[in-house]
Amino acid sequence: MKEPFISIIIPTLNEEKYLPKLLNSIKEQDYKNYEIIVADANSTDKTIEIARSYGAIVIEGGKPAKGRNNGAKISNGEYLLFLDADVILPKDFLKKAISEFDKFYYEVATFKFKPISELKIDHLLFRLANILIERTRKVYPLAPGFCIICTRRIFRRIGGFDESLYLAEDHDFVRRASKISKFGIIRSTNVFVSVRRLEKEGRTNLVKKYFMVEVYRILKRKVDKEILEYEFGNFEKTNGKLNKLEEIVERIIKTLRR
Repeated sequence: MKEPFISIIIPTLNEEKYLPKLLNSIKEQDYKNYEIIVADANSTDKTIEIARSYGAIVIEGGKPAKGRNNGAKISNGEYLLFLDADVILPKDFLKKAISEFDKFYYEVATFKFKPISELKIDHLLFRLANILIERTRKVYPLAPGFCIICTRRIFRRIGGFDESLYLAEDHDFVRRASKISKFGIIRSTNVFVSVRRLEKEGRTNLVKKYFMVEVYRILKRKVDKEILEYEFGNFEKTNGKLNKLEEIVERIIKTLRR
């Protein structure tokens, strides 16, 4: 049986540090029936050069929603896999993902995810995020934009990602898709994600921001205006240091796990 063709779509902006790691992890997959589309938002570093060196198709991007939509427009895949540039895939990711996706007749799905970090607090935060996505799957679908897979059919039916949204366009996408199709969580594999946004924003501060966004979405449905600061790209000044509260939590977790 022929493997379904997958279009892997990656929005980028100055990703020369992270993109090679992702593209290497794709190259090492035992599943080979795919294309890579990089939708670039005018990078000033070597992102485009790196993408082309791996055989990726490079097109004009913008903010994540626009980049994903532009990538989907020129794609050829039966399935669309949307990834952020700072993730890494396990070697058997594509084969397991497609197998489970088809087995349960999903039209859109997300994945379990793990942090690329040695800090206990990061693993705790990611575990809690996974639990939240699992517990709300049927009543309030959530999916981080760094790893969403869907069929071309459902993407077209709902009109892709809503480019008018300032934030949470990924959650909005799966919410709309789940109303007319089957949404699921792939459990046979996972994706590894950098913690650069945690480091840039601060762990506690980012949790507060995400909480505010979800409260706003519950009340207003769509985050179509700037309710808080949230940048696409610009991770050069990340320091990665824990604040005092985060240091306390890190010590407590380490103590409890001894």
